[in-house]
Amino acid sequence: MKVLVTDPIAEPGIERLREAGHTVETAYDAEGEALLETVADANALVVRSGTDVTAELLDAAPDLAIVGRAGIGVDNIDIDAATEQGVIVANAPEGNVRAAAEHTVAMTFAAARSIPQAHARLKTGEWAKGDYLGTELNGATLGIVGFGRVGQEVAKKLDGLGMDLVAYDPYISEERAANLGAELVELDDCLARADVLTMHTPLTPETEALVGEEELDRLGDGYLINCARGGVVDEAALAAAVDDGTLAGAAIDVFADEPLDADSPLLRVDDVVVTPHLGASTHAAQENVATDIADQVLSAFAGEPVMNALNAPSMDASAFPRVEPYLDIASTAGKIATQLLAGRVEGVEITYAGDIASEEIDLVTASALQGVFEPLEWQVNAVNAPRIADERGIDVTESKTHTAEDFQSLVTVTVTDGDTEIGVCGTLFAGEDPRIVRIDGFRVDAIPSGHMLVARNEDEPGLIGFIGTVLGDADVNIAGMFNARETIGGEALSVYNLDEPVTEELRERLEADERVIDTTYIALNGTE
Repeated sequence: MKVLVTDPIAEPGIERLREAGHTVETAYDAEGEALLETVADANALVVRSGTDVTAELLDAAPDLAIVGRAGIGVDNIDIDAATEQGVIVANAPEGNVRAAAEHTVAMTFAAARSIPQAHARLKTGEWAKGDYLGTELNGATLGIVGFGRVGQEVAKKLDGLGMDLVAYDPYISEERAANLGAELVELDDCLARADVLTMHTPLTPETEALVGEEELDRLGDGYLINCARGGVVDEAALAAAVDDGTLAGAAIDVFADEPLDADSPLLRVDDVVVTPHLGASTHAAQENVATDIADQVLSAFAGEPVMNALNAPSMDASAFPRVEPYLDIASTAGKIATQLLAGRVEGVEITYAGDIASEEIDLVTASALQGVFEPLEWQVNAVNAPRIADERGIDVTESKTHTAEDFQSLVTVTVTDGDTEIGVCGTLFAGEDPRIVRIDGFRVDAIPSGHMLVARNEDEPGLIGFIGTVLGDADVNIAGMFNARETIGGEALSVYNLDEPVTEELRERLEADERVIDTTYIALNGTE
């Protein structure tokens, strides 16, 4: 097999591939037409962040089996295009965790003790001992925003220094946080209590500028450390907060735009420590990600499961056609259930009834978890969803019964926050026609596609007409609807399939009517 490496990786990774009998070619400077020609006969492509793996590039490589990213971020890889081509996309998320955590700790000390500033002045001949009065970390409170792999590693290291730990992460259980010595709190509480705030979230639409001027005001006379992703902190607001004394200081390794522009306000504030994205820049980390991705490539070549694949479910070929239709049903049920649950997901139960209970259901469970986490987690899929559940301390259970009342097969995904449960059931009608048939105990008949609005309301005359009028006034067309109720005059649940999305303003107009208990807008397959 031919492995093409287009960005520099550590030599041990290349040697591992060669020792397995494969040809490894490097093309670090190839781009444009030259890159397309070079990749044409490749069976595997190994990249870092310097190569954009586009649909055009994938089209030019008909024999490609896997794209391996030597690192964690895959923003430069068109995963959808790779999936369409049957190309596995895999990364190496574990190799640089320790390096990123250690750099975070180093930056924390650098900010708290003004180490770079004092070093620079001493190098110019100034003995500025009296100008720097540092902050001790022992007994201080560390606020951790994002309690994934790196955040947990930072917690372990700084807990050993005697810091008190509070963490904000909407998608991790209190038990998991407590096991690591951290108290799980809301973001406002985390900001208010932290002496040092460290960021460990991915950059998503939800986390972009997560910490801005208001959040920095809540943090007050503390320090902010960001070695995670550029863009999660408003850089102009941060520079202003440190400059005017709202914050004691900051240390930043990642930026919204890289390389950092020479005119960035962060460079003009003395108490902001900056480094050029060095979090993973250690010999050990570089070797780890190189050998990890080499192992992923070897697994793909051998037809074995690729443990860090982002888009490649697998199972016995003969069983897959029977199970495949239920993958989307399970994922959709999970997505709906999560968005209807107001609290933090602490447990997930997937129940299989009828014929489906006789099949291999590991992939279906993984797809259900993908649906549960997709509205919450960055780059989750059926392959990494079970591991995410484990890392977040979310209890996952499966159950089977060979009888399914009224249906040949039924998949039910139930999510709980410890107090409240929401169950969503899906099945197939007439071969492969998917339907959502129960939501939180209400019998419905909803097509799981496009734009859906789920409304809980009092069972009163005129209510459905009211909802239709509000949607119509907003030019939102109803493609289909189903209404179910507990008892006459009790609580009802209505599901609307719509041709257009529902805005927050429109939901507020609906919920302003006292008969409407709550509404949830859900975007499913087929939406832009």
